Amino acid sequence: MSLIGKEINDFAVQAYVNGEFKEIKKEDVLGKWSVFFFYPADFTFVCPTELEDLANKYEEFKGVDCEIYSVSCDSHFVHKAWHDASKTIQKIKYPMLADPTGKLARDFSVMIEADGMAERGSFIVNPEGKIVAYEVIAGNVGRNADELFRRVQASQFVAEHGDQVCPAKWQPGADTLKPSLDLVGLI
Repeated sequence: MSLIGKEINDFAVQAYVNGEFKEIKKEDVLGKWSVFFFYPADFTFVCPTELEDLANKYEEFKGVDCEIYSVSCDSHFVHKAWHDASKTIQKIKYPMLADPTGKLARDFSVMIEADGMAERGSFIVNPEGKIVAYEVIAGNVGRNADELFRRVQASQFVAEHGDQVCPAKWQPGADTLKPSLDLVGLI
């Protein structure tokens, strides 16, 4: 079953952000674009490469009014310990959401029940709290922040220009397609 168009459920979780613990709720997400970036666990191998990639691009995401929320089934205390121990993770300025009960991972359909951790899932959520794009990939393959950023920009563009669609590899300023009877079946 597709999650496109699904409104995210109410939630309230602890987060580690900018050296502090903070509660993040659904209300905090509404009104702006968001990326929920699920990863299996802190203190692992692929995860810090992805989180650093996002940290390096974070200002660009903020520049298009999009907040990043990394999410694992670790506690906020473990997020802080990882942050304190790793120069790579110290680069992170976006909220690291704690999901020790797996509630968020289950709501986004990425919970690996047997392991008690989340799949690698990236979800773009619009200002109304609805999922407009997502990908879930194998745990041994890292994701690319540049491509995720491109998809956020494309999602924002089509939300603003509902009569147009973005072709493969679309970048801001590039040509789009305007659906017509000639294109029916090609979308």
